[in-house]
Amino acid sequence: MTTSSSAKTELGTPVPQRRLPRYGFHLHNEKLNGRLAMLGFIALVALEAKLGHGLLVW
Repeated sequence: MTTSSSAKTELGTPVPQRRLPRYGFHLHNEKLNGRLAMLGFIALVALEAKLGHGLLVW
């Protein structure tokens, strides 16, 4: 059995390997950013409920 860097199917055709980009949008970063935004929004709603008015009302 020979070892090669690319995976092959049973028919011998090469299977393309997905490489992640080094920059730009990543799925993990986008999920984390969305979750943090949701937590921030919920915290803002809770703060407004506790204060009895909006955050920007002075």
